[in-house]
Amino acid sequence: MAMLVFRSLMFNLFFFGFGAGYLILGVPLLLGPRRFQRRAMRWMAQGLVWLMAKTVGVTVRVTGREHLPVEGAALVAAKHQSAFDTVIWFTLVPDVAYVMKKELFSLPFYGWFARRAPMIGVDRAAGGKAMRQMLREAQQVIRDDRQIVIFPEGTRTSPGQRVPYQPGIVALASTLKLPVIPAATNSGEFWGRRNFLKRPGVLEVRVLPPLRLPREELLEGLERVIEEEQLRMQAERR
Repeated sequence: MAMLVFRSLMFNLFFFGFGAGYLILGVPLLLGPRRFQRRAMRWMAQGLVWLMAKTVGVTVRVTGREHLPVEGAALVAAKHQSAFDTVIWFTLVPDVAYVMKKELFSLPFYGWFARRAPMIGVDRAAGGKAMRQMLREAQQVIRDDRQIVIFPEGTRTSPGQRVPYQPGIVALASTLKLPVIPAATNSGEFWGRRNFLKRPGVLEVRVLPPLRLPREELLEGLERVIEEEQLRMQAERR
């Protein structure tokens, strides 16, 4: 237990120190072409994967990469259990645009990079207006041949926890005329929400075949596919 605490302490110190320093030193990149920022974020994400392996013994395994685009527009609906999920997609697709809470844009440094990227901000207090704004921003992202990643539950969940999937993913798929690429993960088992301890093991991201379902069937079908894969991962780990 003492070694687990020590390794977790090392990870947290390096993660927050490295992340803060990286963002601060990267501020001049905000003045340059967007490809510089994209490359910097990819390097930061790759550094995180390396740091997890070296300090806490977490190795990352990604399966189903053949379902992801090498280039061009895409719409990914990913399970969200950990802060890890907000970083790893920088390494999995060429030019990610996360759908995120708009208030994150107000954070120093991180918010500046998110706004410059640009990510897709959602003001959850704005109701229908927020949905329309999200769809406008998403259409621009797709015109730029980028890849949207949305967490369809709208929040982080703990391993085994189920919350209703939100209709935003259906609106996106219908408006953008794109199939939805589901993704499951067990990241919360190793990097839990507000959990200081980081546990060793194999952290998986499983990218599943794209769904091409009628609008009225998509939300239920997406939830079923992702949650069945979550249960499969839990059973295999046991």
